[in-house]
Parts: sequence; structure tokens; C-alpha cells
Amino acid sequence: MVPSPTVLRPRPAGCRPLVPAALITALALAVPDAGADAPAVDPGLGAAAVRLREFVCPRGSPTRSCHASTIEVAADGALVASWFGGTDEGEPDVGIWVSRRGAAGWSVPTRVIDGTQRDGTRHPCWNPVLFQSPGGPLLLYAKVGPSPSTWWGVVCESTDGGRSWGALRRLGDGIVGPVKNKPVVLADGVVLAGSSSEDDGWRVHFERSTDGGRSFTRLPAVNDGRAVMAIQPSILLLGGGRLLALGRTRSGKLFEVESGDAGRSWSALGLGMVLNPSSGTDAVTLADGRHLLVCNPVAAGRTPLVVAESGDGRAWRDVVALETFPGEYSYPAIIQAPDGLVHVTYTFLREAIVHVVIDPAALGKGAP
Repeated sequence: MVPSPTVLRPRPAGCRPLVPAALITALALAVPDAGADAPAVDPGLGAAAVRLREFVCPRGSPTRSCHASTIEVAADGALVASWFGGTDEGEPDVGIWVSRRGAAGWSVPTRVIDGTQRDGTRHPCWNPVLFQSPGGPLLLYAKVGPSPSTWWGVVCESTDGGRSWGALRRLGDGIVGPVKNKPVVLADGVVLAGSSSEDDGWRVHFERSTDGGRSFTRLPAVNDGRAVMAIQPSILLLGGGRLLALGRTRSGKLFEVESGDAGRSWSALGLGMVLNPSSGTDAVTLADGRHLLVCNPVAAGRTPLVVAESGDGRAWRDVVALETFPGEYSYPAIIQAPDGLVHVTYTFLREAIVHVVIDPAALGKGAP
């Protein structure tokens, strides 16, 4: 049985709903009065497509701070989520936590990676990524190290849908693995991961795997890290071996870079149409060919957080407003499950991870 949605916040005094009361009860949405400084997004946008909205874990538990979630459907059909949590981002006690969703809801989170080294020192952990290897184990990638400029990629495997995990191992010298967002499986079975580095500017690169994501080969960076500082790509499938990657920059808009040969080579990286306040994004190509993007489409700040839809991966229209209150709502992950439903997780005020289920058939027509 799917539990009722968890109410994510009390409704502030003096606020009025902008969607019907029945929808607010069902979807646990509450919105403030519109004002001169309110985001230019309707807080009720897309409410009819939202099937569930809940916390993965309670606010402030099991850690005071949490961030950078990821979600995947395991081979047994269960949802598994992961994130990093501790006292604060970059502190040595920050580890990688995992929760699995069963009939009673999300399980009590378990710390799977803690950054402890052989000499007893401990480093913070960063940006987990879950990936169900085709016909293989559920993989959990992460980064470990003092900072993003010095971290290294690690991975562990689960053969029981995320209930337990095997030994942690490094991915190899210079291999980061998927840096924030999920890999994609190409037509020939190659697993392609979007990655990036922050040790010499912000540079995007890609990593290819021919063994289901257990190991990777690194391709050259597609930008110099200075003209456009770009990281954390998501990969969209355009058909016929064409790929489009897009993600975070320090230039005020999302970057775009295209491949016509299934990721072996890439065009020059440039800026797209969507505003980006140097905040993480994620995107997915749906089974019907549409693309969905989760982002903060503003010049500064990390609110609102919206889902946008596109037909070509370049022109986008907002279809769901996930968050419109002041605060930080950021670092989303998005997947489409085998049943067609879309699952989004994201950071809620650095205190919790939110899970939202969206029915893409209810988003309406007219993707640009």
C-alpha cells in the first residue's frame, strides 16, 4: 500500500492557496501570496500530474544536513534513493546514505560509505549516483576526498536491490564515474556517464563503460574550463546515435554540447536557453521521446524548482512547479520507471530529501 503524502511544511500565516483545497490536501502543497518579488512561475502549475509527494527521510534525520540525492529502480522493482549527509557539506563526517522504498514507505536510512581511509583518516563523501546495471547489480557511485578539486571516484555493488552492499573500491586513476547524474545505456549496450572535473577550471568530460558500468574509460574534456565553466552533465537521447548533454555553469545559463556518434566525439560546448544560477540540474529522455528537465530557472538563488518539458532538448516550457517558497530547493535527480511514471528527488532546505512522483501522461500536450 502506498502511504499518504507527507505534509512537507506548515502553511505560513497570512497565505492563501492558489490551487483548490482538495489538491492541497492530496498533494501537500501550500503557497504564499504572490508579490512583486514572487517567482514568475504559477505555484499550482502541473499539480494535476503529481501523484505523490513525500519525504524520503524526516527533516534533520538521520543527519543535520543532507544534499545531492539520486534515485533508481532496482531490478526487483523497488525504488532506492541515496544522498550525502552529515553536519555540513565538506565536513569529514559526511557520508553516503541509502534508503529503499517498500510497502510501508522509505526504510530507515543506512550509511553505506563513510570516507574512512586505511590510515584511519576520514574524508567527506560527495554526489552519490545510483545505477541499475542491465542484467547486473545495482551500482552506487560516489566521490571521496577533501574537496571537489581533489576527490576520486568510488563504487560499490548490491545484488539484493539495495538491501546490502559489497566492498567499496576506487574506479581508477583519473576516473570519476558519473559525477552527479545517472548514466545512460546506448543502443550497443555501452554505458555512458556524464562527468566533470574542478581541478583546472570547470571541465566536462564523458566516460564509457563496456562492462555494465563496473569500470570506465575517460574521454577528453569538451571545454577548456574557463571560457564557459561547466560541470555535471545530464545526457539526453535524440535518436540515431545523437546525444545532447546539458548542465550547470557559472555563465548564467545551462550549457549544451552535442554528439552525433553515440558519445565518441562532441561538438563545441556552448550556452543554451535556460537560465542557471550555478545550481545542479538533471534531465531524462522519456520512452515517448519527450525530454524532462528539473532545474532552478533563475539568474540567482535556488528557488523556484521546476520541471520543464521539451521536444528537442533545447527549447523548454515549465510544466510542474515543485517549489516556489523562498529557500534552497536544489540538486534534483529524475528518472522514468518501467511503469512510465517519473520520479524526482531533490534537496529540501539542506534538511531533507523530497520524493515526487509525476505522471507524464497528465502533463498535457505542446512540448516545444
